[in-house]
Amino acid sequence: MGVAGATGPVMDRDEVDRALARLGAEYEAIETSLLALQDHSGRRLLEGAELTGVTKDRWAATEQAVASLWAYFDAYTAALSGARELRARRRWPNREDLAELTDVLRGESVTVAGGGVAGGAHGGHTHSITGPAQLAERFTLEALVSRMNQLYARSLDMVVTADAVWSALPARIDLLAAELLRTRSLAHSVGVRPGEHPAGDDLEEITQELTTLRSQVVTDPLAFWRPGLGSSAPGGGRPDTERYDRAARALEEIRREIEAVLGVRQDAEQRLLRLQDVLSRADRTLTEARSARGEVLAKIAASEVPAVSGPSTALQEQLVLAAGYRRHAQWHRLSPLLESLEREAEEELLRARESLSRVTEPLAVRAELRGRLDAYKAKVARHGMAEDPLLMERYEAARRMLWSAPCDLRAAEQAVMRYQRATAEVLIPRQPGPADRAGPSRSDKGDSA
Repeated sequence: MGVAGATGPVMDRDEVDRALARLGAEYEAIETSLLALQDHSGRRLLEGAELTGVTKDRWAATEQAVASLWAYFDAYTAALSGARELRARRRWPNREDLAELTDVLRGESVTVAGGGVAGGAHGGHTHSITGPAQLAERFTLEALVSRMNQLYARSLDMVVTADAVWSALPARIDLLAAELLRTRSLAHSVGVRPGEHPAGDDLEEITQELTTLRSQVVTDPLAFWRPGLGSSAPGGGRPDTERYDRAARALEEIRREIEAVLGVRQDAEQRLLRLQDVLSRADRTLTEARSARGEVLAKIAASEVPAVSGPSTALQEQLVLAAGYRRHAQWHRLSPLLESLEREAEEELLRARESLSRVTEPLAVRAELRGRLDAYKAKVARHGMAEDPLLMERYEAARRMLWSAPCDLRAAEQAVMRYQRATAEVLIPRQPGPADRAGPSRSDKGDSA
């Protein structure tokens, strides 16, 4: 170890050689990085672009940083060359040579002119992207490498970020714009136009949004960048595609709507015929319900029969309107009308069927009672009890009620139930009790006498 000086202990020959090799490797890496930055496609695009907003401000600062990088690199190159020449004087440097090399390699031996070059943090009269700039700055070689690495990382981050946005968004916007153009043409063919249909107005809004979005992306790409959380690497993050995604979703919804309109154009006649058929069935069902109501009122007594409404004139009017839309090829108006008409026509048919069911319910109850009465009569006949006086009496009473007009359903149901109970008593054998086993009672003897 040598004698200590202003820069610390004097380096020996091996330490000097290792330091020169390390600084030489740093030189190669920095030169390669600077040349790559110089040739980067993003940097060339930035140089030729009409920038605005945050990108314009960042690029102005980055251009200063790149100029500073080359100035620092030139100073670093000169200092490293001087150190190599000093080392090359003697194969075995003496103490004075080693002291001088130590001062060059470890001391603030590099002076960089200030002004337009990025300065340090020690005050001065000019200002740069890294803070106030001095008229001249002094660095150690290692400090100068650190400063260049910082400026390079910031410059590369700006260039890579802008290039990433330009690589991702404009091409996607152009593809979406082409899809938008096809959709607009298709929409126009089916009558979906601005001022005449909401989807036509939406297409105009999407067109304006894509035009504005593309212009902003091209001139201010950094405004469409989301930095990655916790990432310090240049270009860490991703392009902000929120506005593009929103426009794409809106266009997809409109495209599906246009396809639905196209579908209407292709099968409008069949759908209109189906609608007419459904409404006709509903009308016939209501007519049947009204006829059945008159029959129920005539044949069933003491029964509340609901009223039957007439056919829906509103649906018929809408059907006529839909036919008019079809004749005049107003498909964009026909599409939503058909959808609502199909739903309402099915509801109308269901309402008519429910009305018929409610009106004919008393007749159904009477038919069920008649069937039950006949079923029990057949059962009695199978057991050979058809001539039983009590059963015959109760059967006739129930039959007269059920086959008379008007029929009192409540009384008829009670009569059928009495016949059922009498049938059960006759057909189920009675188990003998204690009195039966003891012999005939006095009253029985009297009756037999």
